[in-house]
Amino acid sequence: MSVKKEANGRHFIDFEVEVPGTPEEVWQAIATGPGISAWFVPTTFEEADGKPVAANLDFGGGMVFRHDVKTWNAPTLFVREGPGWVPGSPPIAAEFHIEARAGGVCILRVVQSLFSATDDWDGQLTGAEEGWPAIIRILRLYLAHFRGMRAAIAKVIVPVPGTAADAWATLTHALRLADARDGQRWSAPAGVPAMSGVVERVDQHPFGVLLRLDAPAPGIAALGTIEFGDMVMAGFTFYWYGDAAAATVERETPQWDAWMQQCFPQPAGSDGTGA
Repeated sequence: MSVKKEANGRHFIDFEVEVPGTPEEVWQAIATGPGISAWFVPTTFEEADGKPVAANLDFGGGMVFRHDVKTWNAPTLFVREGPGWVPGSPPIAAEFHIEARAGGVCILRVVQSLFSATDDWDGQLTGAEEGWPAIIRILRLYLAHFRGMRAAIAKVIVPVPGTAADAWATLTHALRLADARDGQRWSAPAGVPAMSGVVERVDQHPFGVLLRLDAPAPGIAALGTIEFGDMVMAGFTFYWYGDAAAATVERETPQWDAWMQQCFPQPAGSDGTGA
């Protein structure tokens, strides 16, 4: 992969993307709790003397990572540093550089780095590099269509038998997304909780579909399958927007939980059935 190395032991990845919005609008999205919570994971900031000192990123399942705020130069540079994903890992820093361009867009440069005398931890950087494109697509959709709106996130994920490809075939067949193409209109078929919008992105490697929703509420749905060792998971991450976003989470999440259990029945006594 493209991990770069310096003589002082710094290992890093970096990339640039164009995103819609002014520097101030992009800053609100990438350097505030409500902004990060609208396209990434629920995030809250800690302050001291009126300045942010830490960001707490909640990845679910009790995994809350506290990142120290290292630099806060609004609206051009935000740097946070937190623990790595692997026990014993050196801290990993994330830098977000914002540069205005003509036409109401900005260039966002993202740099993630760690310091190590060996290459043992580089897998965390390459893993992040592989994950960023999908995350940035959600950020772009948020900035283009839902910028500044209140947001609430819901995850509906279940373990599934077989391979990720098998699970993806089951999921897309049930949702009538097996032949989906970027840009097409889509509505959930009968027997699926009511939902409709536009197919923004279809990926086959890894498996995933990104939907921009207009019903039952404004939002984004990212669905896909993922492998964790010998375990395969399938499900959705919903980003709901508007003043009623939290109410949408409360109303819609149980329906999708039930539908996923029906689509992928769990063995008796396993997590997800309560039996």
